[in-house]
Amino acid sequence: MTNPLSDAVREVFGPLGPLARATPHFKPRAGQTQMAMAVADTLALGGSLVVEAGTGVGKTFAYLVPALLSGERVLLSTATKTLQDQLYARDIPDLLAALGLPLRLAMLKGRGSYVCQQRLAMAQQSATLPDRASVKTLSQIQTWASTTRSGDLAEMPTLDERSPLIPLITSNRDNCLGSTCGYWKECHVNAARKEAMAADVVVINHHLFFADLAMREGGMAELLPSVRVVVFDEAHQLNETGIQFLGQQLGTGQMLDLARDILACGLQLAKGLADWQSLVGDFEKSLRDLRLLIGKHPPNARLRWLDGYPQGINPHDWGEAMLLLTQRAQAVLAALEMVVDAAPEFVRLHERVSDVIGLVAHFSQACPKGSVRWLEVGAQARCMEAPLDIADVMQSRLLQTVVTVPDAQGQAVDLPRSWVFTSATLGDDEQLTWFTEPCGLSQAHVLRVESPFDYASQAWLYVPQDMVSPKDPQHSAAVGELALQVAHTLGGRTLVLTTTSRALRAIGAQLQTALGDSASMEVLVQGESPKRQLMQRFRQAIEPGKKACILVATASFWEGFDVPGEALQAVVIDKLPFPPPNDPLVEARGQRFEEQGRSSFNAYFLPEAAVSLKQGAGRLIRRESDQGALVVCDNRLVSTGYGRRLLANLPPMQRVQTLPALLQALQAITKTGTNAW
Repeated sequence: MTNPLSDAVREVFGPLGPLARATPHFKPRAGQTQMAMAVADTLALGGSLVVEAGTGVGKTFAYLVPALLSGERVLLSTATKTLQDQLYARDIPDLLAALGLPLRLAMLKGRGSYVCQQRLAMAQQSATLPDRASVKTLSQIQTWASTTRSGDLAEMPTLDERSPLIPLITSNRDNCLGSTCGYWKECHVNAARKEAMAADVVVINHHLFFADLAMREGGMAELLPSVRVVVFDEAHQLNETGIQFLGQQLGTGQMLDLARDILACGLQLAKGLADWQSLVGDFEKSLRDLRLLIGKHPPNARLRWLDGYPQGINPHDWGEAMLLLTQRAQAVLAALEMVVDAAPEFVRLHERVSDVIGLVAHFSQACPKGSVRWLEVGAQARCMEAPLDIADVMQSRLLQTVVTVPDAQGQAVDLPRSWVFTSATLGDDEQLTWFTEPCGLSQAHVLRVESPFDYASQAWLYVPQDMVSPKDPQHSAAVGELALQVAHTLGGRTLVLTTTSRALRAIGAQLQTALGDSASMEVLVQGESPKRQLMQRFRQAIEPGKKACILVATASFWEGFDVPGEALQAVVIDKLPFPPPNDPLVEARGQRFEEQGRSSFNAYFLPEAAVSLKQGAGRLIRRESDQGALVVCDNRLVSTGYGRRLLANLPPMQRVQTLPALLQALQAITKTGTNAW
């Protein structure tokens, strides 16, 4: 039996189809059509499809075309707000125009993406803005807020995403006043949700999906039941995103925000009815004492949580600190109870303080079975608890659901929901178990579509045989020296990816020292500027009059960093990206595999490294005309048995055995390389 949707999809991707007519550079790709047909079958029959689509397949159009042609309401979720904006502003409108479809499109983000007019008004009256520059920025935000239709802060590219003002001018689930807010009718979050409910296609992000799912808040609770087609792009982030919202967390930063809101509301709306400064001051002091008790640790350290208290902290002192925090919070709660009828703000503040008291009590009890608990330490500290994966939630609350929709005669019928999960990297075996097992998708149909790029002629792989071991203290220095030679040869155009923040700092400082005040080359280091600015500066480095660039980065730059063309021609990876074995979440997952009688190294650590390595390597070749080299500064890739498994998971690049051979290959692909010192 033929599937009418499949027939329509095949025509769209044909040599004379709408895409070919609308896009001069379009040409049919077998892999793209194969994926689109699989998506069409899933939309027609229901169920789950998992697709690993290599770079260059064109996976976005491969799932969008059948989704848009299906006639169903569609929910699209992406990993980041940047990708979300791209889908909403460019990809989907272009495709709707090419297909001649009059569908209504909406985008929905989390509360923290929209200016809150009530919070903005409070910030303007506050006498405790972070610094003088914030006063000027706040004025700019106010001017923009008076004219914006969407309220989406992404409309203000000059607003640093790290600005301390953002928490002051946006709402969250804790401080939103709901229908009691004086700005309820003009609320940008409500307007976005109303548009989403009326739209045929809604673009969200994974964070919003799981946040609303966990809290059963307005967005997903209203939207998901009415949608039969759900697509997760960049699905490799789904598990790690989901567990952030399916557990519990209590942070000193979160509680300091609460203290600030209590003081501001108390002084503005109930001055003289309680000693707000004293109450809040005592509460903040208990938080500072708790942070001092935790002590100094490396940035973003995770401390194991053993027997009711975090590792390395005196259990008696920890218990006393948590008790004092509870007592101070209860004193604030008592004051709020006396003024709770004075203004709706106090009702919400009362609920937030009650939640804090409940969470302190929760973290004073044993960790639930099937979850892991740890203390996350940075400038602030957060008590964290999370399930090991999202499989149970996916199976029990999502994958088995059906949707009631009208048939051709207008009669209500129940149809299984269609789920599509796709990314360029989802595992290192045919069944993609790295992704499907923790996401509860072992019964899903799995498809792997290889990249159409000719890696053997476009890219080289170099693994320096004489590189010191990653365990050697001199390893980062050796990586920096090699990266410098590569960058000089190419005239910049080099991305150095590190596996740790320590290596990031060491290699970044080494390169900056080596280049000094060079007039021709600049070193960019993650953390010294916002990610958006670093990406823009790196892309512009090949423009006339611009300095050449080396970018040293870690974490988020291993994926989602898209620089096609000549601006990026070398990716240097410091070592194999195994997950840190002393991380509490990693350790708990490894233990679970061992308890199941499986090797944690083969079943968990190795697939994790394979996926991360492939993601990092994927930064290099982004289109058919790109050329460049991947340099992996870890000899284990070619000297061990498990290294060969990792190597097999990389694109089939041409191997070069020596540094002179590598530099010669790089000189051949750039006109600006001088190899001069």
